[in-house]
Amino acid sequence: MSEPLVLVATDGPVRTLTLNRPAALNSFTGAMHVELRAAIEAAVADEAVRCLVITGAGRGFCAGQDLNDPDMGPGPDGKPDVGAVIERNYRPLALRIRTLPIPVIAMVNGVAAGAGANFALGCDVVLAARSASFIQAFSKIGLIPDCGGTWLLPRIVGRARAIGLAMTGDKLSAEEAAQMGMIWRCVDDAALAEQTRALALKLAAMPSRALAATRLAIDEAMPASYAEALSIEARVQGELGRAGDFAEGVAAFQQKRAPVFKDR
Repeated sequence: MSEPLVLVATDGPVRTLTLNRPAALNSFTGAMHVELRAAIEAAVADEAVRCLVITGAGRGFCAGQDLNDPDMGPGPDGKPDVGAVIERNYRPLALRIRTLPIPVIAMVNGVAAGAGANFALGCDVVLAARSASFIQAFSKIGLIPDCGGTWLLPRIVGRARAIGLAMTGDKLSAEEAAQMGMIWRCVDDAALAEQTRALALKLAAMPSRALAATRLAIDEAMPASYAEALSIEARVQGELGRAGDFAEGVAAFQQKRAPVFKDR
């Protein structure tokens, strides 16, 4: 039997999914998308999982779409239908990552290019090895950023940098990405796994429902007015204030003990 295209490992409340096509820098295929989405749903279905980590096998995180994949086959007009690939694979993947009930960490261990870069940026927190890099490689093959890149990039780094990165397709080091606020942190290669695990365990011990709601509220507030953002906050706080984790957090604070959060 062939090796799985996505490796699954569990460390207490943390589930790690490893893209597993190292010889191809973990570039996406239709088959990998199927396995990845199934692994994500399995993590969501497991109540014991409270944080998800996504990384790549070997020396790369993900080099984007595998252009030799049969999934890139021609459309009715005999020409490649890249739009259909996006609708079939990347759109559902990007949307699901942004709606998970648990926090998601991208552990970028090497090059993240094209859709692979934007897939990482769509996660909640990105930790990258110092040797890692991010490349908006689309312009080099006559395409535009996808997997949410056109939405993510200008909101993360601003319009000028987003257009510069997308048009030039220049390689951006992990250190530069951290300096411009594109990712959460750049760490030494040898410390990447350890620091990712520490962060994942920290997030897993926190109130998962509130963390997921934080992501949602920030995303909703970005295109909103200040008044609309305040209304979003009131709505979300109203929901969370009725949840068990808020009651537990208040009780733990009053009793001077560590809280035990359970909501998802």
